[in-house]
Amino acid sequence: MAEIRPFRGVRYNLEQVRDLSAVICPPYDVISPQLQDELYRRNESNFVRIEYNRELPQDNAEDNRYTRSAGTIKRWLEQGVLKADDPPAIYLHDHHFSIRGKRCRRRNIIACVRLEEWDKMVIRPHESVLSWAKSDRLSMLWACRANTSPILAMYEDPAQRLGALLAAQSKGKPAITVEEGSGEKHEVWAVTQADVIREMQNGLARQSFYIADGHHRYDSALTYRREIVSRSGRFSGEEPYNFVMMSLVDFADPGLIILPPHRLVRGISKATLHGLEAQLGSFFEVETLPITSSTVWQKVDNLLTGITPRTKKTRLAVYGLRDDSMLVLTLRDFAAACQMMPYFHSEMYKRLDVSLVDHIILEKLLGITKNREEAVLAYSYDREDAVNRVRNQEYQLTFILNPVKPELVKAMADASDRMPRKSTYFYPKSPAGLVFYKW
Repeated sequence: MAEIRPFRGVRYNLEQVRDLSAVICPPYDVISPQLQDELYRRNESNFVRIEYNRELPQDNAEDNRYTRSAGTIKRWLEQGVLKADDPPAIYLHDHHFSIRGKRCRRRNIIACVRLEEWDKMVIRPHESVLSWAKSDRLSMLWACRANTSPILAMYEDPAQRLGALLAAQSKGKPAITVEEGSGEKHEVWAVTQADVIREMQNGLARQSFYIADGHHRYDSALTYRREIVSRSGRFSGEEPYNFVMMSLVDFADPGLIILPPHRLVRGISKATLHGLEAQLGSFFEVETLPITSSTVWQKVDNLLTGITPRTKKTRLAVYGLRDDSMLVLTLRDFAAACQMMPYFHSEMYKRLDVSLVDHIILEKLLGITKNREEAVLAYSYDREDAVNRVRNQEYQLTFILNPVKPELVKAMADASDRMPRKSTYFYPKSPAGLVFYKW
């Protein structure tokens, strides 16, 4: 089924760029204008000039952020700032980080993966995509002929045969070591031995990959291939654009962390906000928890995590309707909720707390349409931050969601269904600039 291949990774030349922490950057989708400016100032060779180049007022079809990214790649290769590895390799990447005071490591395999159309179920999505992000990455492909940041996808290794092989490879000296000021650390090994690569390929060949983060990048790669084939009329299956760079992680990896994107809402009229609690009572049982209590989050956790598949209940929390209280909502009438959601989705989808929030509360009760989302919706991956932003009157409401487990992501993908947009946040994001695929 899935096919992985080694590739000649392009990366910084350590003889010219000695401090990699000054030049790697986050992937494009989390780079704000403020962060973009900071990265530009940080180092003249920062990878943001490739991953997410600045827009300029005079941009046109011949000179724009994408053509400038392509020009930067060409120039840095000529100057020796970047170099392409030889021989081709599959890369082992250990990403070290901290969360909630705990030190973690996520182990990734960075390889080229053969593109497969969605309906073949070799590569399986779990989340819907945003059209602007797909358009942005498609423009990058046409200009740069490169995957500048990896798609994160998950695989299964129940017997840990592949895990043992990777552990053995990590005993050598890394080709790349980076320690970021944030406390994150990266170690990358280039695996070039033919027999080890063959074992990796065989270990992953009989399964599907599940996209965790990077649906837009994969969808763009598919569209790019279709457009290339349509224009040229030639297709052997071996052209370099038939492959896309992925960072593959075991479902069972203890460093596979999924955070819930809590919803933040503003722009609601006083009349609508005033009547919302009563409307919620039509669908949910409502339990009140004092926000000032030192044990409020423990109580929220006990209520939310107490839900099991057997109970088939769905709970979430909301803050902003009462200054002094968090409201915990338990879905009362699943059949009534189903009537307010798109019919074509599975029961599993309709029982998700994020589905209830997006379809019933935001769309139906608050009347937030797609064309208003960007102006009134935001997301936070820290629930206390979300509550504080409401208390500081930056937003009117926050909806606190449950973290999604990897097995639920797999189940949704296996059912050929997709969660609502912004249902999962795989933490932390893999940086751009460690190694990338150029053809």
